Amino acid sequence: MTNETMANLLAPKALSALMDARRTVLPKRLVEPGPDAAQWQALLAAAATAPDHDQLLPWRLVLIDSSQREALGELFARALHERDAHATQAQSAQAREKAHRAPLLLMLVVDADKGDCSIDVSERLISAGCALQNMLLLASAMGYGSALTSGKALKSQVLRQAFGLRSGEQAVCFLSLGTMAHAKPGKPRPDGAALCSAWTPVAT
Repeated sequence: MTNETMANLLAPKALSALMDARRTVLPKRLVEPGPDAAQWQALLAAAATAPDHDQLLPWRLVLIDSSQREALGELFARALHERDAHATQAQSAQAREKAHRAPLLLMLVVDADKGDCSIDVSERLISAGCALQNMLLLASAMGYGSALTSGKALKSQVLRQAFGLRSGEQAVCFLSLGTMAHAKPGKPRPDGAALCSAWTPVAT
């Protein structure tokens, strides 16, 4: 696809406005309805356009269906007790409740061992991050709120075992999507000019 074709397909100002409008909406503020079947397929197609060195597909998404939220909640509670044997019942209940937030819940897994070992894990993580950003932007264009969340449970042995993660696989984060119950004002964006500097070689 040529640059001219891309320019005709995308209005730069509109795309820039979409990126600027995207905000994290905490999962507890995401309610039904979530994306429908057609929108879900479009979101997956957007993820598939992420850059991927040598087409390793070093990441995957795991959908946690509504019927599995109870089981995920139990995993969260067990993961809590794995790292804190003295966790209270209230803390366990709070851990379980987190599994029931947002209509659509996905877990991102990155594989450090898949394919060519010369392709560094940092490239694999960047590819996964680009896939998520594509999904976040498209979800915003569809009118949905979204959030990326992590937490200590992702590193727990009980979660790794329950999701069948191999030794080289890393559960990176959860992606939550849904309708915004209410939106909070977004935080100010950083100044773009402050994110870049010109290289000056250091004398040796």
